[in-house]
Amino acid sequence: MAETFQNLMLGFSVALQPSILVYAVVGCLIGTLVGMMPGLGPLAGISLLLPATFGLNPIVAIVLLAGVYYGAMYGGSTTSILMRIPGEAASVMTCIDGYAMTQNGRGGPALAIAAIGSFVAGTAGVVGLMLLAPTLADWALRFGPPEYTALLLIGLFILAYMSGGSMLKTLAMAALGLMLGMIGIDVMTGYTRFSLGIVELGDGVGIVPVAVGLFGVSEILLTAGAVAAPEVQRPRLRDLVPSGEEFRRSAGPVARGSLLGFMIGIIPGSAHIISSFVSYGIERRISKHPERFGNGAIEGVAGPESANNAAATGAFVPMMALGIPTSPVTAVMIAAIMVHGILPGPMLIQTQPELFWGFVASMYVGNVVLLILNLPMVGVFVNILRIPYGYLYPCILCFCIVGTYSVSNSLVDVWILLIMGAIGYALRKFGYDLAPVALGLVLAPMLELSLRQSLTMSAGDYGIFLERPIATTMLGLGVVLLLFALKPLVFKSKDWRSEVGLEKQ
Repeated sequence: MAETFQNLMLGFSVALQPSILVYAVVGCLIGTLVGMMPGLGPLAGISLLLPATFGLNPIVAIVLLAGVYYGAMYGGSTTSILMRIPGEAASVMTCIDGYAMTQNGRGGPALAIAAIGSFVAGTAGVVGLMLLAPTLADWALRFGPPEYTALLLIGLFILAYMSGGSMLKTLAMAALGLMLGMIGIDVMTGYTRFSLGIVELGDGVGIVPVAVGLFGVSEILLTAGAVAAPEVQRPRLRDLVPSGEEFRRSAGPVARGSLLGFMIGIIPGSAHIISSFVSYGIERRISKHPERFGNGAIEGVAGPESANNAAATGAFVPMMALGIPTSPVTAVMIAAIMVHGILPGPMLIQTQPELFWGFVASMYVGNVVLLILNLPMVGVFVNILRIPYGYLYPCILCFCIVGTYSVSNSLVDVWILLIMGAIGYALRKFGYDLAPVALGLVLAPMLELSLRQSLTMSAGDYGIFLERPIATTMLGLGVVLLLFALKPLVFKSKDWRSEVGLEKQ
């Protein structure tokens, strides 16, 4: 522990240098702005800034890009809470209760709790990165295709178990997302599937146009069809501060989301997205008042926001300790380090201690910077809602279209955005939950690839999932969750039989 403390002091001596501190602030600011813009997200922001880091010191480069990463993870919550438009995919779950709180006049507290939760989770994640990186990275290495398959299946089983409404409707929406995720080039054979001859669909259906269409455009259509325009918000200062009750109800979700997000974050894949879905489901399931979820439950903001920020930090564990990218974002960051002739991996801590510990310390600094930047801005953000509906929503629609187009400069994405907006509008009219569609779309390519790789390893023998202890344990847990999810349906069936006199005498 004493050695770790000395190393951390070395890191702070690097991170608090004025030049590095300035780049940390710039990275957090750019990341926050990028996160607010539908369609961009952390990957696009880091990719655009990557050429600018080539002439920089390697420590400065990695600090700048890391600031963009976790700044974007927070920034996506702002438009999710105020306008029901996810700035990036990890903010999808924040839309549900965050926007409901805004409609209830509590948008300011929702933004404040999101900022505080992000700070706590980010700081906890950095502590985990500092203390547990070697052990957790070694554990993550044990995951092969069978383990990934089991893990992703658990994600779907959790979705069924945690569903607060109709389980059949939830699974139907997840199936729709899985089917959308099957569109594009088959990575195993190279053949194009279900693309209808549209070349742009070779890469598949992007999560950005689907998420922004389902949540943002559908909300605009619902509001436009309302009898009266939404009431203009005129927030008072005291309305921007969370109440003691809201702080109390947020404490548990923040703690659970931080731990859950960090653990999921070290596993390859879209961990920050999956962790926010799982966190939301857990909070709704264990809540004494699950009926609040979907109607403005502060737990539905605190949990997912903490989870996705902790997952963003957890992704750095295998990246820094083993040189293994767990997501496209960390792959780009590894490329930025390698440009300077530095190889991330087990020897990095010994050969470049100032780089590793300077990076760790800069993340402490970055989380404080994000808190300082965003808490005072809560009042400014909420006042956006004072813009009259007739001006605000057309601007939002244009913003959605431009942001979606900017991802890959494709008009096909714009058409997908509009089509998914219409579909989302219809589904919401019939009472369907849209979040499982986004989760299914994210999981489909990873689930299919890991399943087929597993069967290739075993020459088509499904028994491989029973031969691997980790995979077997996770599948067993998934089956238990599925049985618990089916239990209410069985009891409802028995009640119905009893009511009509069909129960055996």
